[in-house]
Amino acid sequence: MDAISFHAPFPRLNLSSTPPKATPFAITLPIITNIRLERRPYQTQLTTHSPTNTTDTTALIEATPSPPPHSTEPVNGKQRKEPPPPLENAARTVRQLYKLVPSCLRVMLCNALDDLISNFVEPHPLQSSVNPKDVLAGNYAPIGEMPPTKCTVEGQLPSCLDGAYIRNGPNPQFIPKAAYHLFDGDGMLHAIQISGGQATFCSRFIRTYRFTKEEEAGLPIYPNFFALAGVAGFMRLAVFVVRVLTGQINLVHGVGLANTALAFMNNTIMALWESDFPYAMQLTPDGDVETIGRWDFGGKLRMGMTAHPKVDPVTGEVFAFRYGPISPFLNYFRIGVDGTKQPDIPIFSFQQPSFVHDLAITERYAIFPDMQIVMKPLAMFTGMGPPMGCEARKVPRVGIIPRYATDESEMKWIEVPGFNFVHSVNAWDEKGGEEVVLVAANIVPVEHILERMDLLHCCLEMVRINLREGKVVGRRALSRKNLEWGVINPKFLGRKSRYAFMAILDPMIKVSGIVKLDFDRASGEDCVVAT
Repeated sequence: MDAISFHAPFPRLNLSSTPPKATPFAITLPIITNIRLERRPYQTQLTTHSPTNTTDTTALIEATPSPPPHSTEPVNGKQRKEPPPPLENAARTVRQLYKLVPSCLRVMLCNALDDLISNFVEPHPLQSSVNPKDVLAGNYAPIGEMPPTKCTVEGQLPSCLDGAYIRNGPNPQFIPKAAYHLFDGDGMLHAIQISGGQATFCSRFIRTYRFTKEEEAGLPIYPNFFALAGVAGFMRLAVFVVRVLTGQINLVHGVGLANTALAFMNNTIMALWESDFPYAMQLTPDGDVETIGRWDFGGKLRMGMTAHPKVDPVTGEVFAFRYGPISPFLNYFRIGVDGTKQPDIPIFSFQQPSFVHDLAITERYAIFPDMQIVMKPLAMFTGMGPPMGCEARKVPRVGIIPRYATDESEMKWIEVPGFNFVHSVNAWDEKGGEEVVLVAANIVPVEHILERMDLLHCCLEMVRINLREGKVVGRRALSRKNLEWGVINPKFLGRKSRYAFMAILDPMIKVSGIVKLDFDRASGEDCVVAT
């Protein structure tokens, strides 16, 4: 859940209904280029390039390839063909059976299996953290879209205020019948456009490929990642694989929800979810919110990217990363001011698949957390537990690498016991780059990250690291309050900043207020100066 605001002339916000001229970041209508037809075991496809459309723009052409030639050897003066391998026989059998079953029956079968799992396999009652009746209550209850609507203004808006406030967050398209975590909802943007002393509100779903496929089906057909656990979770994954193999879902277009955050990069609004590509969005002159398409940076973004990229306010460059369950578990990259994505830098010293939600940058470095929250793909795929958990014996680390490094040889890892941060507030260099100061919210106790978020306390800390000595040389708590989702003046991102604004959690993730902090207050004092 994240929001961004703009205070600028609307031409900067890409408000025209006509997409701008093509640049590496420009939003254009999909164009089929470089068409190549090949004979493949299952299908041949024509692919569009950046941005990829949210609708299925891949043209599938049925192809029945000839079986590959097999080795032969002379027997009694005659050539004898070797029998095809067992795997090829099995694949041929599956294809033959696939053709015998009408597509409507395949869909009905998968839907019936999903219902069977929900009604007879999944344990009841569900744990509160994944029970839709508990999760989707109060302020988290699903809401529908609202077209552009003029707001009633009490008082008077300054005539110079010309811009928009946009918030992103999860909002399920359908009421889930199965286990559901708050983070599993479809992305929805809520926008307030202010211009000429008037305000216009609009809320729209982000039309991801996943959203459109479930809209067509009329029900949820994707498994909820954060709720996958146990035998029921394993069976749902199996049904999902069947949907993919039978052509109901095309993984080429991703599985993302675009529900986590927003970034404003090169005059383009991006909706983000860390296991998929960004989705480009735009505001229209009348205040409507439109989905342009899935953005792959000219085909150079092969997998997902963080939902919290950092945009340098001076250079305009974007610093980002992706992580996953397969080595290398962490890959760092940057995007130039012209929108060109640079090659990934694999971080092999990141030794196990851990949860990396955010990074921080300074003028010289990029900073990554290595937390006790680890990914457990084996437990998820075998039905033995949730996809993430806590490793109590692991000592948290902070990784620091030069911003323009070409490989990981200059990466330094510093142990910071008990320091698990999901979101950073800011970071900066001191003493000519010899020391790095990081401000972030430390989660305590970390073992409740998914199941009991109401028990979490976020302690805002300032950590000072000496790179020459390779150790922490200073660490202090900045407030006793439960604070998260800090923001600063973006002009000071990566530079020394004095003030920050944060949400008061009472409890996590309910927001009960906002505080202003002054980092220059004396050590030992609470840095909150206004509530």
